[in-house]
Amino acid sequence: MKILVSYATSEGHTRKVARWVADRIHELDHSVELLPLTDAKDVDLGRYDAVVMAGSVHVGHYQPDVAEFASAHATQLGQMPTLFLSVSLAAAGHDADDWRGLERILSEFTEATSWTPDRVVQVAGAYMPSEYGVLSRFVMRRIIAEKDPEADLDTDHDYTDWSALRRELDSWLAEAEA
Repeated sequence: MKILVSYATSEGHTRKVARWVADRIHELDHSVELLPLTDAKDVDLGRYDAVVMAGSVHVGHYQPDVAEFASAHATQLGQMPTLFLSVSLAAAGHDADDWRGLERILSEFTEATSWTPDRVVQVAGAYMPSEYGVLSRFVMRRIIAEKDPEADLDTDHDYTDWSALRRELDSWLAEAEA
């Protein structure tokens, strides 16, 4: 299979997730193309057998490039196997309100774009103070201090469960091949 792995990132962690996914797809002997959504305006989805799209949640929304791409290609995406990786710090925790918020964000996204992915995986993101501006750093420090009181607020921390992501990706690939 030839698979497009597309992504939008704000601080770089979603790019890391997308690269990891592309590497795993390649390890499993599939052809893969990694493409930032900023460069995907004219992509021909007919060249691919399946699509993985990754976007991160910031202030209750995915990046505009994610929504624009999904809206522009909703019909084609609906005719092929798709996997949507929703990356957020909220997915790192067990707070029921955070998870309801992620479901609401996803529901608003699918309604706004007219695209419903075959599978959605909520991927825990990263706390990256080295990449934040002053305001973001202040806000994120407060959030992390509340959610992970043991965290070093001056050090980047990756909350992604890579083993769980591997299981989800491998399962989706098996379904896509069938």
